[in-house]
Amino acid sequence: MPTPQHPQPAGRSEHPQSADTSPAIARAFTLLSRRWNGLVLMALAKGPADFAQIRERVPGISDRMLAQRLQELTAIDLVVQDVRPRLSSRTRYALSAHGKAFLIPLAVLFLWAEDHLPASSSSPSDQPAPPGH
Repeated sequence: MPTPQHPQPAGRSEHPQSADTSPAIARAFTLLSRRWNGLVLMALAKGPADFAQIRERVPGISDRMLAQRLQELTAIDLVVQDVRPRLSSRTRYALSAHGKAFLIPLAVLFLWAEDHLPASSSSPSDQPAPPGH
């Protein structure tokens, strides 16, 4: 009796470790390695916000850096802008459908970091070895 074949999604290889996936994972790590990107996305996970609200949700980010990150995240369709003309025009930012989908791996990374990375700002090599080592 023949073995049933499991269909693979188009464009994906059977083994995630294959060379075909390295450009995709490299793009994901590049996105996360850019300072503030993850924190801006997590700030927008709380809901749509204007520039000042995002700045409050991401302590320490400068106005210039926040504007740059929002522009970059909008360009790659993780964030969308909603300009509402009124007496004073106000732009609100929100996660796009792609941005919301990105919250799934970001949440897993957050949980992993909570469990496996030290809370202090020192690197693991700066910490004293446990007794007996």
